[in-house]
Amino acid sequence: MSRRSGFAALIIVFSLGSGIGAVPVVAACAPRAFDGASFTVCAIDPRRDDLRLFWKGADGKPYGSLAALADALKSKGERLAFAMNAGMFAEDQSPVGLYVENRVKLHDADTRGGATNFHMKPNGVFWIGDGAAGVTETDRFLANPPAARFATQSGPMLIIDGKIHPKILPTGTSAKIRNGVGECAGGVVFAIADEPVNFDVFARLFRDGLGCQNALFLDGSVSSLYAPELKRDDELEPIGPIVGVVRPETVGSRQ
Repeated sequence: MSRRSGFAALIIVFSLGSGIGAVPVVAACAPRAFDGASFTVCAIDPRRDDLRLFWKGADGKPYGSLAALADALKSKGERLAFAMNAGMFAEDQSPVGLYVENRVKLHDADTRGGATNFHMKPNGVFWIGDGAAGVTETDRFLANPPAARFATQSGPMLIIDGKIHPKILPTGTSAKIRNGVGECAGGVVFAIADEPVNFDVFARLFRDGLGCQNALFLDGSVSSLYAPELKRDDELEPIGPIVGVVRPETVGSRQ
């Protein structure tokens, strides 16, 4: 399957109706099997979806959970249509690396190397602009920043220009529930493992299963998903930064 056809297949699965002109469902999530493992995959179109990053609420404290963010948005007449934890965080739930919210840098980038997943270079940045979103290796992002309204740094990169991170090996034995984001033709795709997998399987899901040119690991063990259409609201907490799609609240809508 080509890189383009991988994402196109998702759009077909997530479309309303059939045939030419079908409209993709906003923040549509669906089960996906790959290499004997089960995942949940959510296709996002930044040209249509109101995709944002969140960290702290109006009280200055981290939201800490997907449910808390959903409640906060509901109080403002908005509805959380999709959410996932969006990068590694410190004990106080602050971002480990670069974090930008509403064009304001709230935490500096971390360009150090090291033994942790985050510091397994190259790591990367997931960013959201006006009608656009992408995954960019950290040094490239810092050297030539896109016009990003939001950005969160994590690591390692899973896929770099169509190639698996050189330190990710098929023989890896660490299996965990993992989540990440990929930049594909036509939009971005978030994925979360529904069972423990190693880095190699997770990386190949993005490259071979979803056709992503670049993909970034967001976290493991605390990986969480909020997907109302699947009646899923993972309650792992505390978490740090959150990525979510927001829609206006409507009469009769369900959380």
